[in-house]
Amino acid sequence: MAEEDKKFSKQLIGKTVVSKTGKRFGEVGDIIFETRSGELIHMVLTNPTSYTEKLELEKNKEGKILIPFSAVIAVGDFMVIAEEDII
Repeated sequence: MAEEDKKFSKQLIGKTVVSKTGKRFGEVGDIIFETRSGELIHMVLTNPTSYTEKLELEKNKEGKILIPFSAVIAVGDFMVIAEEDII
């Protein structure tokens, strides 16, 4: 993997999460991963939008919204997700 293709978790925290159609979901507050395999499981959203609150998505014990990492389709200035993969 080329060095420029690698991303560190600190580069992802705080990025705005949007759908591929441009709907804003909130910001990446944390990342949950499997410690043995390193597989990325969920993103924890902070500052969720009212649109996101209405979707009744999975939440953690603290009531924060979880987005499956498998829904991520691109990472750049924004974290782009496929909305159909989370609903």
